[in-house]
Amino acid sequence: MTDSHDKTDAVHHRLARMAGRNPDQSHRVATPLELLFDLTFVIGFGAAAAQLAHALADGHSVSGVAAFGVVMFAICWAWINYSWFSSAYDTDDWAFRLATFVQMIGVIVLSLGVPRAFASIDHGTRLDIDVIALGYVIMRLAMVFLWLRAAREDATRRKTCLTYAVTILVAQIGWIALVLAEPGWPVTILVWALLLLVEMAGPVIAEGWIGEGGTPWHAHHIAERYGLLAIIGLGEGIIGTVASVSAIVERQGWSAESIMICAAGIGLTFGMWWMYFILPAAPVLHKFRHRAFPWGYLHIVLFAAIAATGAGLHVVGNFIEHKAKIGAVATVIAAAVPVGLFIVAIYVIYSALLRTFDPLHALLLGASAAVLCATVALASMGASITLCLAVLTLAPAATVIGYEIAGVRYVRDALAQALAKKP
Repeated sequence: MTDSHDKTDAVHHRLARMAGRNPDQSHRVATPLELLFDLTFVIGFGAAAAQLAHALADGHSVSGVAAFGVVMFAICWAWINYSWFSSAYDTDDWAFRLATFVQMIGVIVLSLGVPRAFASIDHGTRLDIDVIALGYVIMRLAMVFLWLRAAREDATRRKTCLTYAVTILVAQIGWIALVLAEPGWPVTILVWALLLLVEMAGPVIAEGWIGEGGTPWHAHHIAERYGLLAIIGLGEGIIGTVASVSAIVERQGWSAESIMICAAGIGLTFGMWWMYFILPAAPVLHKFRHRAFPWGYLHIVLFAAIAATGAGLHVVGNFIEHKAKIGAVATVIAAAVPVGLFIVAIYVIYSALLRTFDPLHALLLGASAAVLCATVALASMGASITLCLAVLTLAPAATVIGYEIAGVRYVRDALAQALAKKP
């Protein structure tokens, strides 16, 4: 197995054979190209969060959440596919760089179509995902090119790479047909579900059923990549906090309330960040590579929850500015629900990765749930949004504090037990 990044040619980016990266390479980290690629997803996350916040503030929660789910899946799935491929086959030559560039264009195009998709679902008309589909297909066809190239140059995994290419291509033909046919809602939902199944089944078939051992992705590298995207998503929480604080400062200048909102919003984001990085996933993924599927797929829910939390904080800002058409309770729920979803996702991912769930987790999860319920209860009793947001900050803090006081030993022991088992 070769590793093109071990070469000393740092000036020219000539074509290099895609023979697969070394999954045991030491000190493997995200490349500057991957970091640049991730920046385009700031636009995608921001567009989805902004539209969700607008829908929630107007009281259109059902249509807003539905549209948000469609958009976030497209964004996250495209990122996931590229990142796993890059972990296995990144040659950093000019062809790989240009294929990445094409996918970056696709992300921007997809982001530009987000408002139309939200509006169509809200109005109950034909699902207008034409621009989103265009951007998504651009990204995915670039991936087909990369998988076909890997199939040609990595003979030992030819069937695996071809399986990826074929399933992606079939799904893209389906998306294009769906857009062109413009069927009614029942048919649209059915076809969408089938295409979703094809998209998500592709990696499972390629990695587990073909019998070639799967692609040589790097566990520590992929864990870092997911962590970086989580941080990008958490940036929406900071943006939402700034929106809330700006609303107060613009209306009445700096005050104790604005300072409290700022501290609570940043504290909530910080607590979610702390929670995410409690478990070192890389060692487990390195030894139990088949556990990457539940770990990686469940992150779609987690990334959506992170972006939705930023949207919830935007709704708080709209409420403070008297621009929201919903009451205080609905505003608090808009912020509390995604935080709760994030916390549950963290625990589910932990259990799926280590195949365990200890009593301490049940206690900490219960504490976080109690905080979330208390936040909504305070809002229903007429408490200020500032106080509710401050209490909401304690939801992830309950897990963080419990971990630092008693959970370190549990995590250390669970990790040691997991790594002691045979793959």
